[in-house]
Amino acid sequence: MLRALVRVGLAVQMAVERFVSVGETIAEENREIEESMCEACKEARLAGGRIQKLTDMNLADMNTTRTMAEKTAMVRAARQLLSAITKVLLLADRVVVKQLLLSKDKVLKSLVKIENVSSFTDFVKAFSQFGNEMVELAHLSGDRQNDLKNDKARAQMGSARSVLERSTMMLLTTSKTLLRHQECDAARKIRNAVFFQMRRALERIDYIVTNGVYSSNDLSPSTGVDGDSGISLSQQPCSAFRLEKEFQDLIDLTRVTYVNAEMAEKLRSALDVLVEATQDFTDSAYTSHENRERVLLLTERLRHELGILLKMGACMEQKDLVSSPTQQMETAILKTRAASRNLKNQLQDTAMDQSSDVFKSSDDHQLLTALKTVGLTGDIAHIAELSVKFEEHSDQLQEVCKLLRHIASTEPLAVWAEHTEALLKTLAPQILLASETLSLYPTSKIAKENMDVFCDAWASLINDLSVLVKDINDACQGKSDRHVYLSLPRPGKHGTTVKTVKPVKLNAEEQAKIAKLGLEMKLITSEMDAETEKWEEPDNEVVRRAKNMSSMAFSMYLFTRGEGPLKTTQDLFTQAEYFAEEGTKLYRIVYDFAQHVPQGAHRTELLSHLDRLPTSCQQLMFTIKSPTVGKAATFNKVDSVIQETKNLMNGVAKVVTTCFICTTKYNIDYRGLQSRSQHWRSSPRLDLMNGGSDSESSRSGCSRSESLREPGSYKARRTHSFQRSSSLTRPVANYSSFDRI
Repeated sequence: MLRALVRVGLAVQMAVERFVSVGETIAEENREIEESMCEACKEARLAGGRIQKLTDMNLADMNTTRTMAEKTAMVRAARQLLSAITKVLLLADRVVVKQLLLSKDKVLKSLVKIENVSSFTDFVKAFSQFGNEMVELAHLSGDRQNDLKNDKARAQMGSARSVLERSTMMLLTTSKTLLRHQECDAARKIRNAVFFQMRRALERIDYIVTNGVYSSNDLSPSTGVDGDSGISLSQQPCSAFRLEKEFQDLIDLTRVTYVNAEMAEKLRSALDVLVEATQDFTDSAYTSHENRERVLLLTERLRHELGILLKMGACMEQKDLVSSPTQQMETAILKTRAASRNLKNQLQDTAMDQSSDVFKSSDDHQLLTALKTVGLTGDIAHIAELSVKFEEHSDQLQEVCKLLRHIASTEPLAVWAEHTEALLKTLAPQILLASETLSLYPTSKIAKENMDVFCDAWASLINDLSVLVKDINDACQGKSDRHVYLSLPRPGKHGTTVKTVKPVKLNAEEQAKIAKLGLEMKLITSEMDAETEKWEEPDNEVVRRAKNMSSMAFSMYLFTRGEGPLKTTQDLFTQAEYFAEEGTKLYRIVYDFAQHVPQGAHRTELLSHLDRLPTSCQQLMFTIKSPTVGKAATFNKVDSVIQETKNLMNGVAKVVTTCFICTTKYNIDYRGLQSRSQHWRSSPRLDLMNGGSDSESSRSGCSRSESLREPGSYKARRTHSFQRSSSLTRPVANYSSFDRI
C-alpha cells in the first residue's frame, strides 16, 4: 500500500511537469499572458513537488503511521495543485478564444474584399484567400464547439457554423453572377443577402465564444435578425414540451405543499401558458380537423381535471386537513397528470402527422424543376405564379419546424428545429431571386450554376429536416438520446458493413488537408463543366469522356463531405481506378484528334498538355494499388488519391480547353471521333446507386442533386443518416470503415 503511494507521488510529479511544460510553451507564444501563465505553472510545479515529497518515504519509514500534519499538508498541496492547474487551463482558454476571434475577424475582412471587387481576377484572388481563412475558422470553431459543456450552446454554435457552411458556395456563385451581370438588381439582392447572413453567423460565433458579450457596440443579442440569418439565438417562447414538464412538476409538488392559495395560482398560470402554446397547433392552417379537435378536447379535459384538483385542495384547506392527504386527493393528482400527458402525446402526434403530410408529395422537386425550366425559357410572367406556390410550400415547411420545436424533448433538438425554420425562411426568397436572375439571362451559364447551387442547398435542407423529424420522433418515443447535429465535423459512419464500425475522427491538420483538396476538386469540376458546355455538339467522344471524368471527380468530392454514392474508402479507391482508366481512354481519343491539328503553337500546346495525362494516370493507379495498414496510412492514401485525382482533373481541363480552341480556330470536324474510337469505349463505371449497371446512365457519372432528380426520394432522404460530416467549405469526412480496406 505504502509502496503504491510512493509510485503515485512520482506519477503525479511527472504528469505535472509535462503539463506545465505545455503551459510554458503557450506562454512563450503569447506574450500578453506570459507572466500570469509562468506564475501559474510555477505554482503547479511547486504543488506537484510537495505531493511527491510527501509520498517519498524511505524503507525505514514504510511501517510508520502518517501524522495528521502530513495528511493536512497533502490535502493543502492537492488543493494548491488543482488551483494552479485551473489557472493554467483558464489562461490557455483565453488564448484559444483569442485565436478564434482573430480568425473570425480575418474572415470578415476577406468578406469586405470580396464585396468590393470589380473584376473576376480580383475576385479569384480574394475568394482564394477567403477559402483558406474559412478553413482555419472551421477547425477553430469546431474545436470550440466540441469543448462547450452546455448542450444548447453547442447546438447554437453548430447552427451558426452551418450557416457559414451553406453560404460559402452561394457566395461564390452569387458573386460571379453579379460580376457578370452588374446591372441585374435581383443578382445584387441575392448576393447582399448571402453577405448579410454570413456576417450574422460570424457575429453569433463571437457571441457564443465571448459568453454573450458582443465585440461590436451597436448590436445586441436581442436584435431580431434570426429569421434573416438562419441562426437560432433569439428569445423564443417556451416550447410546449417544456411548459408541460413544468406543469407536471408543479402537480407533483402538490403532494408536498398541498394546494394552498399560492400553489393554486401557480397551477392556473402554468396551465394558461401551456394552453397558449397549444394555439400554434390549433391555429396552423395545415393541422387536420381531427387533430385540432383532439387538441381542443384534451385541453378542456386538462382544465376540468385541474379544476377538480383545485377544489379538492380548497376543501382540504378549509377543513384543516392539509397535514393528512386523502386518497381522493391522490386520485385527482394522478388524473391531472394523465390528462397533461395525453395532451402532450396529442401535440406530438399532430406535429408528426403534419411532418408526414409534407413529405408525402414531391412538391420540392416539382417546384424547383419548374422554376429552373421557366428561368431557362425566360418566361418571367410564369415565375410569378410559381413563386406564389413555392412561398406557400415554404410556409408549410416552416410551420412543421415550429411544431417540431414545440415537441422537441431536448434543447439541442429545439435549437436545430428553430435553426431549420430560419434557414427555410431566408433561403426561399433567395431561390426566387436566383430564378428571376436566370429568367433575365436564360443563356448565362453562371446564372444557371447559381440557380443549381441554391436548388442543391434547398434539397440538402429538406433532407436535414427529414432526419430532424426522425430524431425528434425517436426522442419523443424514448428510442434515442443522441444529439449529433454538429457541424464540422459531425460524427459520421461511411461504412456499409454489417458490423458497427466506430468512426475515426481526423485531427485538425488532416481535416485542413482534406478541406482544401475538396474545395479545389469542386472548383475544377465546375471549370470542366463550363468548358464542355462550350461545344456545339456536346455528344462527341472528347466531351463525353470529359463529362464522365468530371462526374466521377464530383462524386469523390462529395465523399470528402461525407455525402454521395461513395460510402467507404474502398468505394473511393474503386472510383479513382475507373477515373484513371477513363483518363487513359481520353488520352487516346485526344491524341487521334491532335493529328488533325495543323502544325503550330496550338498543336504544340495541346500535345504538351496531353503528354502529362499518361503520367498522371499511372501515378494515380500506383497510389490506388499501394497497400495500407492502419488509420494513419489509410488517411495518407485517401489524401494522395484525392490529390492525384485533382492533378489529373486539372490536366484534363487544360486538354479540353485547348481542344475547343483548336476546333474553333481550324474548323476541325470532331464528329468523326465517335466512330473512330468505338473500340476504346470504357467498361461500365462503378455505380453504387445502380448496383453496377452497365447502362449508359451508369456511365454518365454520379448525380449532383439526387433529391431533386428523383421525385419519390423523400422516403430515402428521411432514412438517410444526418451523421454525415461537413464544414464551412464542406471539405471534411470522418473516415471510418478503414477495416474494409
